[in-house]
Amino acid sequence: MPDDSVLYQAAALCLTYPDDDFRARLPLLREAAPQLREFTDHAALTPARELAEHYVRVFDRKNRHSLYLSWWSGGDTRRRGMALVRFQDLYRAHGLEFTGEELPDFLPAVLEFAARTGDTGLLVEYRDALEQLRSRLTAFGTPYATVLDAVCATLPATTTGVRR
Repeated sequence: MPDDSVLYQAAALCLTYPDDDFRARLPLLREAAPQLREFTDHAALTPARELAEHYVRVFDRKNRHSLYLSWWSGGDTRRRGMALVRFQDLYRAHGLEFTGEELPDFLPAVLEFAARTGDTGLLVEYRDALEQLRSRLTAFGTPYATVLDAVCATLPATTTGVRR
């Protein structure tokens, strides 16, 4: 598998709340990860407030577009809690301590982990969740779907069907 660390880091930034730092990085993201140009061009042309409101509409309402990977298979159950512990253990095994405000299965955190370590195991393990999220984002008509398109294109093909 080719080194996709730059793409993963750029995708992580694209999937976080679009604050002023994100907007300042758009030219760099556009050049560093051409696979994300459709999204970065959209973000650059969209007024800051409108982009932030769209992010909230897409990701912060209900769980239809959850960026928390273990939610897709475990929901809000005890089983999900065990999965979160596994994420943290894997981060520690690579010498990283998860200290983010988000849970360790937050997709941008997982993408950053893959970018920093080269370990795509979590992305592969949660490929079905990524496909479900990608499918729902596409159906919703949001440019964020193109970010998932680029990430999924780097992973081995899924062997199970995608639920919608």
